[in-house]
Formats: sequence, structure tokens, C-alpha cells
Amino acid sequence: MIPRTSTQRFGIAVRSFSSSPVTRGHTSNIGKTPIKFQPSVAFNVTPTSLSVTGPLGTTSVPLEPYMTLGFPAPDTLTLSVEDAEIKKQRSMWGLTRTLIQNAVTGMSEGFSVPLYLVGVGYRAALEADPRGKCEGLSGMRINMKLGFSHPVIVPVPDHIKAEVPYPTKIVLSCTDKHQLGLFAARVRKWRPPEPYKGKVGG
Repeated sequence: MIPRTSTQRFGIAVRSFSSSPVTRGHTSNIGKTPIKFQPSVAFNVTPTSLSVTGPLGTTSVPLEPYMTLGFPAPDTLTLSVEDAEIKKQRSMWGLTRTLIQNAVTGMSEGFSVPLYLVGVGYRAALEADPRGKCEGLSGMRINMKLGFSHPVIVPVPDHIKAEVPYPTKIVLSCTDKHQLGLFAARVRKWRPPEPYKGKVGG
């Protein structure tokens, strides 16, 4: 009878390991992805920021001291960090790359989001704000009928462009994706969207 070893007795899996060293370097899949841009987009790099200029305006993205920008091709921008093994550098690498991509898209094409009003009698209209154009406001407002006893009035900020192509659809546009998302959420909160359709009042 062959005696069982301790490994066999406790059912421990035995794996063979190679004696050759294995390199396990950290990286950021988002951060290392090159950014493509149109000829109409221009950049101005300083030690602390990247300025992005396009047909729709100019914006800037802050840069950390350990970041380096490169232009391997006339239509390509890359971002790298000194030491991707450091967690903070690795996380900021991906975040900053995303901010630069959003800035490039915002200044060249802009962002837009459609909102649909779904409900009996739900309607929206874009009208002049009686207060006129003042600090932070465009002078326009969205007037919505959402089943309340009163209309819902939402002033449009000066950095947002609003359109109502027909009474049940609102189209919001902006060069800043974050600011657009904030205002869209402000409009949606009056009638939270149905979770599977994303429609206001669904």
C-alpha cells in the first residue's frame, strides 16, 4: 500500500513554477490610449495645464508635474506619467486622459443629449425669460407641463444651448460634458426617467 502524502491527504493542488522572472508592471488602459483630433484643434502646453482650442471655443485641462504630452503624429496626442507603479499617478493618468478627450470633443463637435417627455399631456416649450439675460443665464427658459397643477420653469444657463424641436422632445447641447450632465439631471429630476427607457416621466 502506497502511503498518502500530506498534499494528497488534504487535497492541496500542487503547481509547478517557472524559475524565470515574471514582470508584472502596472499601467492604465485608458491613460495609454492615444487621442485623435481634427486639424481644426490646436493645443498650448504649459507646465501646469493644456489649453485646447477649437471651432467652438477654448478650454484647459490641469496637468500634474509627473505628466508628459507627446505628439507622435500630426493628428495624435499621447499622455504618459513618470511612474505608473505609483497608484496616484496611475489613477490621475486615466482621469486626465479622459478630461483631454472630452475637451477635444467639446471644442470641436460639442456634446448633446435628448430628453423625451412621456406622459399624458406632457409638453415642453422654449421661451424668453422675462428677467432677460443676466449673469449665468442665457435669457431663455424651458416651460414644461408635467402633470402638476402648475408649469415647471427651468431657466437655461448661458453655457447650455436648448432646443425644443417638438413639444415632447428637448435637446440640450454644451461644449462641457460635465456641465451638460448636471443640467440634464436638473431637468430630469422633475419627473425621474423610467429606468429602462431613460425618458422623462416614463
